[in-house]
Amino acid sequence: MSDEKVIRLNVNRKDFEEIYFKGNQGSLFFSPTTKSKTIITIIVALIFFITFCLKGNLSQESFGVLYFISFVFLLCAVYLSVAINKVSRWKKEVNRYLKSLEKASIYEIRFNSETFNVNLNDQHELSTWKEFTTADINEDYISLEGKYNYMFPQKSMTKQDYNILIQAVKKNIK
Repeated sequence: MSDEKVIRLNVNRKDFEEIYFKGNQGSLFFSPTTKSKTIITIIVALIFFITFCLKGNLSQESFGVLYFISFVFLLCAVYLSVAINKVSRWKKEVNRYLKSLEKASIYEIRFNSETFNVNLNDQHELSTWKEFTTADINEDYISLEGKYNYMFPQKSMTKQDYNILIQAVKKNIK
């Protein structure tokens, strides 16, 4: 595989969205990052509401429980808002990237046994295979992480090109 191989990618935004937003990944409250925090915040809010409704039945000494639960609720709400902000920023970044892909007239991968080059509208990102630290290969996409991070949906190329890319990734990324 000493000669260069070129794979032209067909950009269809939905192909990329299927992978990026798989499993509620783009949901602010129920993404894998925020789901547990949302559920805990709701549970603590219910406990706080019930305790607040029953505050007339609390003795003067037990009133600290209400303050403690309100503090825990506030802490959960802040923790949830930080997680939502993180998901929101990631989602905006992905949407910005997808818009740039939609506008692309050229999107191709060029690689040989030494280098890996991604060309997006004549903006080249050149890496050596050694610069990639991890690769994830499955039936829907190939992702590469390293100096630059990439995700290539299987639907954006021919099956033959996808298989050639799989072989190149397996051979060059240890």
